[in-house]
Amino acid sequence: MRINLAHLRERAASGGWVNFAVFDARSSSGSQSDNARLLAQLTAQARASNLRVEQSALAFSSGGRMQFFGSPPLVDYLSRNGLPGWTHTIDA
Repeated sequence: MRINLAHLRERAASGGWVNFAVFDARSSSGSQSDNARLLAQLTAQARASNLRVEQSALAFSSGGRMQFFGSPPLVDYLSRNGLPGWTHTIDA
């Protein structure tokens, strides 16, 4: 299965830059533990593809609303700024 991802670099709140990945995915159960495992797996795959990833999150629709799961600072950023455009795909 191909999964969309956004790999971006933005200025960090503390200064400097942060590289992050947002994946268009959710675990089949939707549980926190399964989402955490999926996020860890996808983050490892992105890193193995030579993408620098310091923070990562899953993005999915639930109940008609966009939901984010992952690194708290990144989830806060995405909640304020919305979902970025997809830049890559990976096979999962």
